[in-house]
Amino acid sequence: MEWRTLDSTPFLPPLYWRAALKRKITGSTLPDEGLRCHLRVNPEHLAAYRQVCGFADSPVLPGTYPHVLAFGLQMQLLTDKQFPFPLLGLIHLSNRIRIHRPLGGVSHLMVGVHANNLQPHAKGATFDIVTTVQDSLGLLWEAESRMLCRGVKLEGTPHDDHVSATGDVSELARWKAPADIGRRYARVSGDYNPIHLSALTAKLFGFPQAIAHGLWSLARTLAALDENVPAANVEIEVEFNKPVRLPSEVILLAHAAGASGELLLKGMGDLQHMAGKWHPIA
Repeated sequence: MEWRTLDSTPFLPPLYWRAALKRKITGSTLPDEGLRCHLRVNPEHLAAYRQVCGFADSPVLPGTYPHVLAFGLQMQLLTDKQFPFPLLGLIHLSNRIRIHRPLGGVSHLMVGVHANNLQPHAKGATFDIVTTVQDSLGLLWEAESRMLCRGVKLEGTPHDDHVSATGDVSELARWKAPADIGRRYARVSGDYNPIHLSALTAKLFGFPQAIAHGLWSLARTLAALDENVPAANVEIEVEFNKPVRLPSEVILLAHAAGASGELLLKGMGDLQHMAGKWHPIA
């Protein structure tokens, strides 16, 4: 893996244009280059993120916040000419976060992103967007977002990793996902994917209504879990199932506080939006 270090986080508007213009699959191998950049936590932006995602004020960063810090780097990586798949149309299947040490008292960070683990899938191919955050002591936080690109043909046997939950969980919280949450989350995350913004723009991509960002649903879930999940030495993994259509109400079911546990995010009529678990880092 070769790293290219940027002087500042990428400017997003040109990257949106790149994403909009690229519609074809141009290859079947991932680039062997990662992007990284020194970043600082902006207290005002962090406060806005907390408000949109339901996190209480705290000296510790929300466990999902580094995804937002890394979004510009991820966009540049995925819209680069060397990247073989079009960004529009990628499906976020699952997410795994590892918090190695408490995310408290951190402001100067080195954030890196790269793509790896290209695998055949029954509907195309999957790959991981890997994001790492380091401070002066070393690796602090890392995550893998597994993405599906339909229509890619790879040699090999398709595999399908499932994050299963036992169902032996009880209701912990429920909340409304309002019609405008996609636009509100876009303003703090930078992710203006049309499927999240309005029913009108979502219909252009085959959705009858706008759907919530998967990372907003995950963030809102971690905010509701609060002290149920340890603040460090924890791995949190979730699989995104049926999307949360906007507006709607969702129900979080989870195990009680502990080093390990499982969670389910459901909608009305027993619709399963997300299944997940947390446990100590192996």
